[in-house]
Amino acid sequence: MKIGIIGLGLIGGSILKSLSEKDFEMYAVTRNPKTIETADVYCQKISADFSILSECEVIFVAVPMNCVLKTLDALQKYLPKETIVADVSSLKAFVMEKDYSFNFVGTHPMAGTENFGFEHSFKELFEGAKWVITPKFETPRSVTAKLEKIIEQTGAKVIYAEAREHDEAVAKISHMPMVVSQALFNMVKNDDLALELAASGFRDMTRLAMSNVDMACDMVNMNTINIKNAIDELSSSINDLKNGYREKIEEIRIERSKLYDLNGKNTK
Repeated sequence: MKIGIIGLGLIGGSILKSLSEKDFEMYAVTRNPKTIETADVYCQKISADFSILSECEVIFVAVPMNCVLKTLDALQKYLPKETIVADVSSLKAFVMEKDYSFNFVGTHPMAGTENFGFEHSFKELFEGAKWVITPKFETPRSVTAKLEKIIEQTGAKVIYAEAREHDEAVAKISHMPMVVSQALFNMVKNDDLALELAASGFRDMTRLAMSNVDMACDMVNMNTINIKNAIDELSSSINDLKNGYREKIEEIRIERSKLYDLNGKNTK
């Protein structure tokens, strides 16, 4: 099977490195000349030209979120209607609103790091991670089943969700925590003593403050309402701890301990 990838940053590059070890022919499109040189070893063909993807059965679009719609529009010129095209954006509602001449399926791998770029991608990124699929109602089951089998080859577990519910959920567990991490560091950045004393707790709490700037802006600008609602819920949750603090944090500690295994993977 021929699989194409557009965009070879952390996510696209990791998809390429993972699937290139499986029984697939890999084709990749990137505008970065340096990445074309370094990623060539993983591909049957790599170029800046969409036309090399015309014979691919499945294509992953892993470009920045603000470029997804124009990329999908451009692809219609090159692909037959039976081609399966899946984006990997961290928001889904905005990309599910339009119809395309090919089989479009929204997806979102729940994996990543604070680093970005092909040089930071690695084949194990998706192992044990959840990968959300948000198909349209009319999407044939044969299409999602084919995509699901490919995703499982990366080591990820497929979860199905409705697009708007997905966007509400990721605001709580990804986008809002990023904003809180940024705000926490912003609060402390001028306190020299606090910065000198900062150890592992502050390090872990502010890891997301190192997120890719363009990606962070896309998340905040395109999921504003859900992030605001999540921040309001966080404020309410903080206030809720005031009464019966010991009992509540003991319950939280127990429940949190069950959520991840020793390798840091979600167990639910």
